Amino acid sequence: MSTSYDEFLNEVRELGEYADREEADQVSRAVLGVLAPRLPANGAEHLVAQLPDELSDAVRQGELLDAESFGVEEFLTRVAAATGARPKTAEWDASAVLTTVARRITGGQFNHILSQLPSGFAVLFGKPELSD
Repeated sequence: MSTSYDEFLNEVRELGEYADREEADQVSRAVLGVLAPRLPANGAEHLVAQLPDELSDAVRQGELLDAESFGVEEFLTRVAAATGARPKTAEWDASAVLTTVARRITGGQFNHILSQLPSGFAVLFGKPELSD
């Protein structure tokens, strides 16, 4: 269930209300790069297989970092650092990108990713009903 780069960025741009595709691309790369070290190696590779090729490098670069375990608050702090945004803006950015990811990958892959993360991440993927 691969999606095109244009479709992905258009959806992120719409959800995040970004000024242009360039901003949507920058935010997407930052969020995916922060998410990658939080996933096990096979989870990151499965995600790459379903993302547009143009975004795979962001996941792979993040994946090169040592795998880490961190919660939503630390995730958002890292997204804020990567984008130069305030924490509330980082939450908005992460939600725009991760909701798009959830909509554009298979249900099985989404469930696999979410099972590797604390339940608080479900909200960022646009699935608050799956959160504690």
